[in-house]
Amino acid sequence: MTRTALFPRTGRGTALCGVLLLITIEGLAIGLAPDPLRLFLSGTFIGASVAGLLLALLLATSRRRAGAAAAPAGAGRLGGDAQWFSARSLDGFPMEQVRPLLLSPGAPGLNRLYTAWVFATHGHDPQWIARQLDLPTRTARLLVTAARRHHPAGPSARTDPSTPTGPAG
Repeated sequence: MTRTALFPRTGRGTALCGVLLLITIEGLAIGLAPDPLRLFLSGTFIGASVAGLLLALLLATSRRRAGAAAAPAGAGRLGGDAQWFSARSLDGFPMEQVRPLLLSPGAPGLNRLYTAWVFATHGHDPQWIARQLDLPTRTARLLVTAARRHHPAGPSARTDPSTPTGPAG
């Protein structure tokens, strides 16, 4: 059985804890310092905080720009693969098998099932699809099985919709 942490450790959480610890130490240093030294320490801590904030802002901006430059124009989270969402993406979608599910109470939306179908045609397993799209595993398994029947060799063997004469190379 897998246990999940109540408070998972992330980079942002660690950074926030570090900043809160630093602020606490700074407050204690200013509070315990003799009167002539307090003004100097306050100015030093404010200057260091502003410099750190500017450095963090510069790093975040440069990472964002580097990520935007690496991704092609119009590329989404899936890396810009045009085959993922083409005019033929839904070829073979098992509407007759899925229709009873769509008519049941609390059914997932058709768009979510279409997205699951695209993932299934690109080789994702049913557990991954069910977890990512919050679908019942049975539904994801149905879509994966139908996708394997319709596209037995996987996405690389299908034809590229932009090239009408043959497989993508």
